[in-house]
Amino acid sequence: MDPNASFKTSLSAWILGIFCFAVGLAGGRTFATSRVGIELFSDPTGTLEVFSSSGALDSRNPFFHVLGTNGRTCESCHVASDAYTITPPHIQQRFAASNGADPLFRPVDGSNCPDSPGVNSNPPDPAAYSLLLNKGLIRVGMAIPANAQFTVSVVSDPYGCAQTTDSTGRVRLSVYRRPLPSTNLRFLSAVMFDGRETLKPLNDPATYRANLEFDLADQARDAIMTHEQGVTPPTQDLLKQIVDFEIATYSAQQADNSAGPLVSQGAKGGPVYLSSVPYYPGINDSLGGNPTGAEFNPNTFTLFNVWQNLTSHTPSAAARASVARGQAIFDTAPLLIQDVKGLNDALGVATINGTCSTCHDAINSGGHSLPVPLDIGIASVATGSSGPLNEALGELHPPLVPVYDLTCSTNLGGPLNFTVRTTDPGRALVTGRCADIGKVKGPVLRGLAGHAPYFQNGAADTLEQVVDFYNDRFQMGLTANEKADLVNFLRSL
Repeated sequence: MDPNASFKTSLSAWILGIFCFAVGLAGGRTFATSRVGIELFSDPTGTLEVFSSSGALDSRNPFFHVLGTNGRTCESCHVASDAYTITPPHIQQRFAASNGADPLFRPVDGSNCPDSPGVNSNPPDPAAYSLLLNKGLIRVGMAIPANAQFTVSVVSDPYGCAQTTDSTGRVRLSVYRRPLPSTNLRFLSAVMFDGRETLKPLNDPATYRANLEFDLADQARDAIMTHEQGVTPPTQDLLKQIVDFEIATYSAQQADNSAGPLVSQGAKGGPVYLSSVPYYPGINDSLGGNPTGAEFNPNTFTLFNVWQNLTSHTPSAAARASVARGQAIFDTAPLLIQDVKGLNDALGVATINGTCSTCHDAINSGGHSLPVPLDIGIASVATGSSGPLNEALGELHPPLVPVYDLTCSTNLGGPLNFTVRTTDPGRALVTGRCADIGKVKGPVLRGLAGHAPYFQNGAADTLEQVVDFYNDRFQMGLTANEKADLVNFLRSL
């Protein structure tokens, strides 16, 4: 018998009684009525909750409508049950249920390459979609900027489209990335992993909301015209409806199979509290960028402070105490931050003594409150030599993707014409700058349990792998119990 069955039953009954849910099944997912503005979904370690601050999760919104020519909607890649991204188990279910005909599996970006063998067979060959099926990766064709400080050579091309030339003669590289969640967007400091949709900066409280709405509208327009293969650009009114829906939508873990409801005993888990969390550009910035002048507080997360001194010895109390210890580890356990582009080089410091909250500084959302893209080495290619980065990369399960050498013609703290080997040039494909090779933004850390795998390339299949990577990369020296506590905290976000 499931030891958590009684908890799940009481939780459901409580929510049904308070919010008057009308619950049904659709496509294997559990939905609540949109009138209430709350939906609950089971995930591998508990229950994910989606909440709309507008009071309704309305399926009539254009977010859920076909706006292009290939049958996709925004929801094709941003599914509520996956914290508004997509996960391999559900992708595989969709492939099997539709025999590969689901609009998600369109060669424009869903297959490893547009002309991969088996893409156009009936049914499609799953091998042609292996990166999407196994890692939830979408192929992104990025043009090399005209002002690039680097030249590119292909080291490895496992699928045959690592480097292509488009109809205008521009050279494009194929990079493979996870779709970011289209939820909790009120906490963004950059739009997209490489910030390419941050057309108006998100670094000033006075202009933040207007700029965020502009950037998200542009991102939605581009998604409709590329991923959905649109022909007619969407209207401003339609884009506004999508953006309003996205900004009002929050997702976070509501209950954990071991700790129970994450609002118990005064804890502040779940998306309802998240929707009230204050945010502005620079809030609690660790590099002194808070516009109020307030100093950085490393205690970024305070959600589970009330669970720090529990005296009960029940299983749920022990699990809650573990979550609280994990929160303290996130906020206070020391990291040796070394060789991180965007930090060490920018500050001219070889070693920064920090914590997880040094980079994930936004209060109780875990994002970075200012646009500071970093390269912690996720897209690096392991060399087999010793050292924190190579040891950390050994903890991951990276996908088989193209490998590139970028040879730089500018001095970046080393000799001219030095070469960087990478699977994803990151922000450098936006700016053309060698200094930006490998840099991406850090995502908001909520709803993590519902949307594995992690990192921009899905290299970490589990939160355990994420913690092992950080433990090695930044020489944290965590014990097995401490790593377990940190995982329990992360999966409660």
